[in-house]
Amino acid sequence: MEFIFALAVGILTASGVWLLLRPRTFQVIIGLSLLSYAVNLFIFGMGRLRIGVPPVLENAEAVDPAFYADPLPQALVLTAIVISFAMTALFLVVLLASRGLTGTDHVDGREDAQ
Repeated sequence: MEFIFALAVGILTASGVWLLLRPRTFQVIIGLSLLSYAVNLFIFGMGRLRIGVPPVLENAEAVDPAFYADPLPQALVLTAIVISFAMTALFLVVLLASRGLTGTDHVDGREDAQ
């Protein structure tokens, strides 16, 4: 389970970095989104990945907290999801305004002469 999780985070990170290095603005925005997804998964994984364990304490007597997932990373990821959605929406508005003003979606504002 941990290997698959680490592989998913690694693939998202590699894809995000590759898209960040592309010349088109939309690809850069998608790369930033993929990187934020990778960071969210990484933070979520720090809260201990448990399968078949109840998320809520049933009784308050002599409970070992090592058997339960940490709720703090889950709260951080929820906050990060909202912030990344707002950031992506803002970037898309800036992309549309930039494309309207310059007529291209190239990162540097001009097409390569080929």
